Order: sequence, then structure tokens, then C-alpha cells
Amino acid sequence: MINVNEFKPGITFKDDGQIYAVIESQHSKQGRGQANVKAKVKNLKTGAITLKTYSGGTKVEKAHIEKLTMSYLYNDGTSIVLMNDTDYEQISIDLEKVQWEVNFLVEGAKVLVRKYENEVLDIELKPKVELLVTTAYDAVKGNTSSNPSKKVIVETGYELDVPLFIKEGEKIIVSTETGKYVSRGD
Repeated sequence: MINVNEFKPGITFKDDGQIYAVIESQHSKQGRGQANVKAKVKNLKTGAITLKTYSGGTKVEKAHIEKLTMSYLYNDGTSIVLMNDTDYEQISIDLEKVQWEVNFLVEGAKVLVRKYENEVLDIELKPKVELLVTTAYDAVKGNTSSNPSKKVIVETGYELDVPLFIKEGEKIIVSTETGKYVSRGD
């Protein structure tokens, strides 16, 4: 059992027959009342992200998740295919479970696959990835007052805002948690 006061990003637990991973948590106390813990959690079976509120001190069952490092091979349109580098076993995961993560996957990328009782739940990416800019749009006229930016498309097809100096063909670092530009790549 794990106390909800100990929630921090990455902790996995069971609640209402479902398995969740904590994305972020916040403790709040109102006046004389009992403290509450609000946690933004991801359902590892469905991929849905929800906000759960618990009374302080509530205990939930810890879920022991097995994590395997695998390589991303390709996207076949309905699922992604990953390969275990040690025994070359290939698995596929439905795109519904990895809709966000697929924006940052390039061929050969290493990902952590989360399994619970031999069932593949989802994948976990590094906090930041380096992606190639394939299309860089021109800056919009008048967009120079504060923090000017322009839209680019990276090699995975994901579109994001970047500073004006980023050009087509450059590599950029992107946060996989927020989907935002972090810095120039190598």
C-alpha cells in the first residue's frame, strides 16, 4: 500500500480495478478541514488522463510494473511495432494507447515498455528528444513584439512553435511531456 501523500510523478498504483501512473500531484489544505491530494493520473490500460482527488492519508495499492527497454521499429497505421534488443521479440501496441508518444518516435528510438502481469500497458519516453525540422514556415508579419515564434513540422509530423532563428534541416530538442521546443540540437 502507498499513501497518497507520497504521490510523485512516475508512481504507479491500482484504484477501482484500474492501473494509474501519477503525472503530477498537488497537496492542498483548506482552513480547519482535512488536506486533499489532487493527482493528474494516466490510466495505463486506456491511456485516458484524469484528475483524481483523495483525502490526505488515504492508501492505495501499489502496482508493480515491469519495465523493458525496446527499440521503435515502425508505425503500421493501427499500431506501433517495437523490438526487444536482447531476444529480438517484436510486440505491437495499439495507437490508441500511445497517441501522444507517437509524435516523438523516430526509427530506432529507445523506449521503456510498461507491462503489468504480462500485459503491455503503454510506453514511456525520455523527457526530451532530438528531432529534425522538415518544414519551417515563415514568421507571421507583426509577430515580433514579445517572444516571437513560428510553426515548424518535425520528422514525425508533429507541429510546434519555435523561435524565429530555427530553419528547415536543423535538429531541435523537444520536451515529450509538454510537446514544446526546448533548445537547438547538436
